[in-house]
Amino acid sequence: MKWSVEQLKALKHKGLSIDETIDVSDLKKRDSDIRGISPVHVKGHASFHGDNVSFHLNIEGEMILPCANTLEDVEFPFDIDTIETFILDPINDFSEDDEEENEEIHQIRGNTVDLLPYIKENILLEIPIRVVKEDVNPNQSGKGWEVVDKEEDNKEKVDPRLAGLADFFNKKDN
Repeated sequence: MKWSVEQLKALKHKGLSIDETIDVSDLKKRDSDIRGISPVHVKGHASFHGDNVSFHLNIEGEMILPCANTLEDVEFPFDIDTIETFILDPINDFSEDDEEENEEIHQIRGNTVDLLPYIKENILLEIPIRVVKEDVNPNQSGKGWEVVDKEEDNKEKVDPRLAGLADFFNKKDN
């Protein structure tokens, strides 16, 4: 997913279509929440306007993340639409401050446009804060804990250590 500036300028009138499957398994090293990630399918095209090229991309794949409740594996499919724009003319006065202000436009480093870092960045941004497995049984319990339903929690419960005391007051009232 790399092109030199000369290649892109030559493709300006022909157009550029993208339909590739790429391996981004190294994202598991960058984010420990990603337990696995399938090869990612990238489709799109490039549009040229002036000295800029915009890549209109659709990124599809699936990653495996831990369930927030049980830490079991959860398959999380993603489908991302993004536009990444690059300035092809290095003479164009474009400072890093401008890049920070306008995140959609990127300055080319060297003589090549490499989409792979931007694809990986978009995938990392797609990771949700919390994933819950759909078929988790809410009536689970463990050593010293249990999942409590809201309705169950609202019921008045008597501490077993104080059950005798409750009986004492009932006898006194009679």
